[in-house]
Amino acid sequence: MGAAEEGVQGGAHDGVEQGVDSEFLSLERELSLLMRRARASSGEMARQVHPDLEPAAYGLLVCLDDSGPQRATDLAAYIGVGKATMSRQLRALEELGLVAREPDPADGRAWLIQLTPDGRTRFRTVRAGRRAQYVRRLAGWDRAEVAELARLLGQLNASADT
Repeated sequence: MGAAEEGVQGGAHDGVEQGVDSEFLSLERELSLLMRRARASSGEMARQVHPDLEPAAYGLLVCLDDSGPQRATDLAAYIGVGKATMSRQLRALEELGLVAREPDPADGRAWLIQLTPDGRTRFRTVRAGRRAQYVRRLAGWDRAEVAELARLLGQLNASADT
């Protein structure tokens, strides 16, 4: 019996669960670590935008900066939260002066949410700092490796949307 077969048959105490490919266990471990670090980083970035900004609301700023004014329902779908949670987060962002509502010209009953000039400036300053960190951390990587990582993560994110 080979080493790989022994690990699978040996059980969980060998670090490999029975019937699960080690590649998927490694993927789960690395993605879990990446997500924990991303959550911590989101909290830090949110505080840099505004000391009272909830970490979960940082993603809304990303969406608004990337896509421009959006309806609250579209933002809720993007983030994956319910209407009540979205309303609460948007109210908090408005109170902080980071977003504003304006009537939707396509539908007079609806509102569009957009970054305020101050919100855009604060967000983009923090985002630029984060991108600079990525550049420093990946300075030793070949550009093709960075592009391949981005492509694979994009593929993974797209598969989560289906």
